[in-house]
Amino acid sequence: METQQSFAPRGDGAGTLYLVPTPIGNLQDMTFRAVGILKSVALIAAEDTRNTQKLLNHFEIKTKQISFHEHNSTERIPQLIAKLQQGEDIAQVSDAGMPSISDPGQDLVAEAVRLGLTVVPLPGANAALTALIASGITPQPFYFYGFLNRKKSEQKQEIQELVQRPETLIFYEAPHRLKETLKALLNGFGDRQVALCRELTKRHEEFIRGSLSEVLDWATSSEIRGEFVIVLAGNDHPEETEMATIDLSISVPEHVQQLIDEGARTNDAIKQVAKLRNLKRQDVYNEFHGI
Repeated sequence: METQQSFAPRGDGAGTLYLVPTPIGNLQDMTFRAVGILKSVALIAAEDTRNTQKLLNHFEIKTKQISFHEHNSTERIPQLIAKLQQGEDIAQVSDAGMPSISDPGQDLVAEAVRLGLTVVPLPGANAALTALIASGITPQPFYFYGFLNRKKSEQKQEIQELVQRPETLIFYEAPHRLKETLKALLNGFGDRQVALCRELTKRHEEFIRGSLSEVLDWATSSEIRGEFVIVLAGNDHPEETEMATIDLSISVPEHVQQLIDEGARTNDAIKQVAKLRNLKRQDVYNEFHGI
C-alpha cells in the first residue's frame, strides 16, 4: 500500500511529474494553472515537440522540451525517471487532450508510481467527455473504449464483446476509417442511436445525430474531415444469461472438452470457458491446444 500527498514536501528532494492536458482545438481552453505549470517545470515531455512548440509560443512559454512518444518510450522513461529522482519537475503532454487517454503516458506514470514518485494530474480538455455531454444520448453510465482495432477480425470480436453492455459507448476514429467503422458498428450493434462529434472546440465543430444507418448515409455522401468521437447508445435490454456453475475441480482443457462434448464448437467452448473463469481467451486457447 502507498499513499501520496501531492503537495506535501518530500524528504528525498525528488521532483514531481505533472500530467498536463492541452486544448483539443481551441487554445482558449488552456487553463491558467496549466500555463503556470508549463512555465515552472524544468522540462516538458511532449508527444510531438513541433506541435507542442506552437502552443508554447502562443503562451510565451520558454521551457525546454524533450520528445516522448510510443516509439521512444523504452529509451525515454528511464531518462525521465532519473531526472525526477534528481529533483527536476517534469510536465508530460500529448498533442491534444489528456495524457494517457488514447495517447502516450501510461507507462511513465506506472513507473513513477512504482518508484514512489509524486504524480499530479491537472484537469482540462477531453474529447470524449466534451462529446458525451452534448450528444443527446444518456451521459451516464458510460464506457469509454477509444479506438477499435484496425484488423477486421479483431474489431469484430471487440464489438461482439461490447454488444450487451448497457452503458453509453464512446469511441474515437480517424476520418479515413470512419465509414468502415460505422458499417462495422451497424452490423454488430444494429441500428442504434448515435452521435458523431467532429472538430470539437474548433471553428467547424459539428454534431451529426441519428441512427447508425442514417449517419452512415451521411458519411457515405459527405466529405469526411477531422477527428471523430462516436457516442453510441448502450443496450437497453441486455440478454440475461444464467450463471453456469463452474466445476473448478476440472482443468481448463477438461472444461473446454466438456462443452465440446455437449455440442459446442471448439472456438465457442474456448470463449465460454474464458468468460466463465475470467481468463484471457488466448490463454484458454493455448492451454487447450497444448501450446
